[in-house]
Amino acid sequence: MPSYTYPVARPTGTLSTEQIHLLLSNPALIARRVAELTDQRFISDYLLANRYTAEGGGIFYETGEQIFPADASESVGPNGEYPKTVLTTGELAAAKTDKRGLETDITDEKIKQAGQVTVNRALTKLVNGVVRDVDAIAMAVIASKVTDTFASSAWTTVANVVTALAAAKANREDLALGLDLDTVALSGAQWAKVMGLFASAGVLPREGNGNPLVNGSFPQNLLGYTWVTSPHIVGSDPMLVDRVQLGGMADEDLGSPDYVRAGEFNVETYSNRNKTDSYTVRARRVTVPVVLEPHAGLKITGTGL
Repeated sequence: MPSYTYPVARPTGTLSTEQIHLLLSNPALIARRVAELTDQRFISDYLLANRYTAEGGGIFYETGEQIFPADASESVGPNGEYPKTVLTTGELAAAKTDKRGLETDITDEKIKQAGQVTVNRALTKLVNGVVRDVDAIAMAVIASKVTDTFASSAWTTVANVVTALAAAKANREDLALGLDLDTVALSGAQWAKVMGLFASAGVLPREGNGNPLVNGSFPQNLLGYTWVTSPHIVGSDPMLVDRVQLGGMADEDLGSPDYVRAGEFNVETYSNRNKTDSYTVRARRVTVPVVLEPHAGLKITGTGL
């Protein structure tokens, strides 16, 4: 009698033509692959760290809400009454979700000729397009809401960088809003210049795994701050933010029966077999960036980066 192994071992290496057709016929597997491709890709979700659920095409939220009560606490004696305070609220605002997506066709001929590479390239391009466009919208919203600036000396020495960041951080703390700005967001060119400065000054970790120039991983924790970069960060000024209070991304589930959502960034996928000897694969995200506290960010000017 034949012997059976359970569970069946997952395919390894290059998929055969038959396995590729099975993959494209399984939306759940496509969604899982897209989730892997989007992992840690959205700079918007990193800077806007909170997660909200949108309903009915949008979300209502309060912006500029104070985190401290309007009244001071008082000494309370045994069996005494506690003072009551009325909690203040922020300004009511609304944001409308935007459905952004792309689709492409994968033909049987391409599957036969190029194999798994065809599927990988198609999904990667779809993901790249969704990430690029969602991030571009979110960064534009952040740039329009975060208008506070802090003048710095040119970032030509590590001392200038540390002094500027510490002073900018103290500037926000003086507002008594409970802000803790600890994340520095830079464009790719700016990040390269700063890391080059750190490398020449010998402040980067010597071991390979901890050196961002060696491992290329983001974010990086250096000098007491978290440093992040993305090709979708634009502008001439680095930004210092409090990710916890800056805001979040509000995603909406449309309940579409033909879509599968996978991963923490709520990217949905669709895969369908066509009568034209091809498959249509699609990726989309229904979301809107929400900036709750504009003071939770500062643009640092005068760095010369």
